[in-house]
Amino acid sequence: MTWIFFAIAGAAAVLIATGFSYNRREVTDRSGNASIRTQRQWKVNKKSYFALLPLLLILGGCIAAVPAGHTGVLLTFGRVESNVLAEGINFKLPYQQVVNIDNRVQKEPILLEAFSSDIQQTDVSASINFTIDKTQSQNLYRNVGVSYFQTVIYPRVLENVKLVFSNYTAEGLIGMRTELSNLVKTLMIEDMNEYGIQIIDINIEDIDFTQTFTDAVEAKQVAQQDKLTTQTKQESEIIIAQAEAEKKVIAANAEAETARIAADADAYTVEVRANAEAEANLAIAASITEALIEYNKIHQWNGTVPDVQIGSGESVYPVINLPESD
Repeated sequence: MTWIFFAIAGAAAVLIATGFSYNRREVTDRSGNASIRTQRQWKVNKKSYFALLPLLLILGGCIAAVPAGHTGVLLTFGRVESNVLAEGINFKLPYQQVVNIDNRVQKEPILLEAFSSDIQQTDVSASINFTIDKTQSQNLYRNVGVSYFQTVIYPRVLENVKLVFSNYTAEGLIGMRTELSNLVKTLMIEDMNEYGIQIIDINIEDIDFTQTFTDAVEAKQVAQQDKLTTQTKQESEIIIAQAEAEKKVIAANAEAETARIAADADAYTVEVRANAEAEANLAIAASITEALIEYNKIHQWNGTVPDVQIGSGESVYPVINLPESD
């Protein structure tokens, strides 16, 4: 601001000095005597406009306009100042320069080649989104310059993508673009922190393999599909055979169970009948007395006396039938 004040004051002094002029004219007094009178006056003339030119140049050199989304790195004879200029109108010294650093989100495409752990070549198409920390703009310019993408970002992306890809086989890389992108992003965040570059996202958009590898993968997939079809058919046949066998086992078990139940029923019937007969015999045996026995003997005797009667001991007595007398 001091430079602006002195510039305005100097321009005003020059403007005033160049505006003065002397006007000489002849004057006649009352007695008729003529004389030359010199009169000093001030007015704006062409010389005054030249005084404004240095002022305009100085004022123009003291104003710096920083675009939206940028920060201005202030240079004094090539030396980077510690402060940065915000977007909008800023004042500086006429001999100072301003380098604008883009702090908006930037996206850059990346094409590279990488090899898998089994030495299969891949063509990788990726993109990176990043932004520059406003508070680190001056340090980034001091240490790297304005070509920071070509100087530090692009080489690190190449290095980290190749490092990540080398940990996987070619088949392992298939279908892993999201996981690979996250791994590369983690490595890039660590590498870019020291420069004040913030990594927002890294996208591995496409991975192309050689035609030989692609044909081999397709052939393997066809073979696996055929094998899966055969296994599915065999498993279906096994399931059907097992179902038939289980069906026969169930039928046999049912028949055996039916036979067992029938046998148990027959055995139970015999047991019940035997128990009934035993109980009947016990009842009969309990009801037999000596009188009943004698009664049955008499009731069943036909009137014939036996020829021999056995007595007590070993004596045998003949029995003689005598005819009845008239």
